[in-house]
Amino acid sequence: MAYQKLGRDSSARKALFRDLVTDLFIHERIQTTEAKAKELRSIAEKLITLAKRGDLHARRQVAAFVRREAANDNQDAIQKLFSDLAPRYAERQGGYTRILKLGPRRGDAAPMVYLELVDRA
Repeated sequence: MAYQKLGRDSSARKALFRDLVTDLFIHERIQTTEAKAKELRSIAEKLITLAKRGDLHARRQVAAFVRREAANDNQDAIQKLFSDLAPRYAERQGGYTRILKLGPRRGDAAPMVYLELVDRA
């Protein structure tokens, strides 16, 4: 499957997606560029599907991907994903995120969007 490189090498791209997906799970809505949101959507949906399984192996796979620097945020993100988000999407077979277009960013006119979880409180 093809993907966008976003002007970064592989390690910087992985770090970017780890940060963005952690923030998405904590805040349930993030503002980013359209290209980043389209790439992040597939990663977030796979992690939510893992959380719906709910077993120890799935929890460890998610923990291996989400950000680790701030221990509180990391635990909050994993805890929220497994205790709040996975039960919320138990009946849904995918399509956990939506992209809302905002318009161009001042400065470089990059198309900005909100990436948010559907059915958020």
